[in-house]
Amino acid sequence: MEHHFILSLYNPNENTMKSILTIISALIMTSAVHAQNRVVYGKLTAYNTFPVMNVEISSKKAKATTMSDSLGNFALVCLEKDVIQIKSKVFQPVNQKVSMEDTDTLSINLIFIDTKRNQEIAVNSGYMTETNLNYAITHLEEENTDYCKYTDIYMLLRAEGSGIQVSNSGVITIRGGNTSFSGMDQALIVVDGQPTTNIDWILPCMVRSVDILKDSDAAIYGSRGGNGVVVITLTHRQKVP
Repeated sequence: MEHHFILSLYNPNENTMKSILTIISALIMTSAVHAQNRVVYGKLTAYNTFPVMNVEISSKKAKATTMSDSLGNFALVCLEKDVIQIKSKVFQPVNQKVSMEDTDTLSINLIFIDTKRNQEIAVNSGYMTETNLNYAITHLEEENTDYCKYTDIYMLLRAEGSGIQVSNSGVITIRGGNTSFSGMDQALIVVDGQPTTNIDWILPCMVRSVDILKDSDAAIYGSRGGNGVVVITLTHRQKVP
């Protein structure tokens, strides 16, 4: 009897083996799913200035949900190639892709749909304080921009930059400047006060404003501004490559 018991331990029947394999497979699949999860941190603002509170944020693939806090901050569980979704009656909807390689806090500027009714909802729901909302509507209209709808910085410049021309190779010129093909007709690009030749890294949602300077307005940049200047201001100051 003792010998038979030892054999049964080392020779499990078919049903037992199937159960063990099922458990192992489930553990492997669970580990794989958790390995793809990450917490994405972000901040919601309106008019690129004021925090937006008590707004629901969800992840499309992970199906997680959270709320922005009193500073507009949030933390959300996402899967690989997930999409952050924000739906509110008073703000334009947001569908923003997230990269699993991104480690910085996402800055999402919500576009307020300015109506009398929406002003009441925004204040009563605690999205914004009445003082901040009234100031923003009166003084910060130019900050209520929907740059996130563009897929890259060059598309944004083509659409929002008055007089800007962008070639297929990414060369930016301003109408009225030189028309040579030597490359000397390229406009000066200034990002957060720093001249640069590379703006590929700028995401549309990072942009606060785009200003075009020509003639006397560009004179402060000397000869470098002779072909015009494209001044890009970001929502949060970052190190320009």
